[in-house]
Amino acid sequence: MEAPHPTPSTPEPSDAPEQGAPPPFSTALRTASHEQHTEAENSSFMSRLLGGRLGVAAYRRYTEQLWFIYRALEDVSPDLAADPVAGPFIRPELARTAELERDLTHLSGPHWHTAVDPLPATAVYADRIATCARDWPAGYVAHHYTRYLGDLSGGQIIRGTAEKTWGFARKGDGVRFYVFDGIDNPAAFKRAYRARLDALPVDDLEKQRAIDECKRAFALNSTLFRELAEEFPLTA
Repeated sequence: MEAPHPTPSTPEPSDAPEQGAPPPFSTALRTASHEQHTEAENSSFMSRLLGGRLGVAAYRRYTEQLWFIYRALEDVSPDLAADPVAGPFIRPELARTAELERDLTHLSGPHWHTAVDPLPATAVYADRIATCARDWPAGYVAHHYTRYLGDLSGGQIIRGTAEKTWGFARKGDGVRFYVFDGIDNPAAFKRAYRARLDALPVDDLEKQRAIDECKRAFALNSTLFRELAEEFPLTA
């Protein structure tokens, strides 16, 4: 996402539109969702987690919720691979489900899947992604953008915090979700991703709908964080 833990890089000078021209879609997408993005990344749960004020159980519970969300994003990849709108964003080097399962095995043991359950907010979030994947490719792209560019950006802060706070090996089991071995140059990858956003083959009305869906994705993340905060109140 670029939420819950993302901050897309500032566009390079070459990305800037000519004076008087409308901004590229990737810039409009980021700018329009800035408020919701800020709310999500500054949630009390995420602030406590990044501040090392919550135990590993909270991190594990968050990782479980991510598993449900990324299954919704990635189970549909074969069906969307040939879609002219969503297809260009389906990249195997982004896939996170297997890495999440490896992390959860490390965190909870080999039978972790028998005990996980989605929070209500997670179920709503995953269902929304599945609905967009089925009925609205541009909406799916909005969710894809908020998640994966976030993982490549602010998600790396979570990895570093987890390694330091709970003693995970650097880029090892427990934090593999945040490690993109197939992407040698994240900055270049993000530039190419934004170029694909700018070339999205939809009209301006559809782009505005996608911007609104991006805002919705951040709102869904914020609701998830509120539920996690309720489950894991701050400990002394």
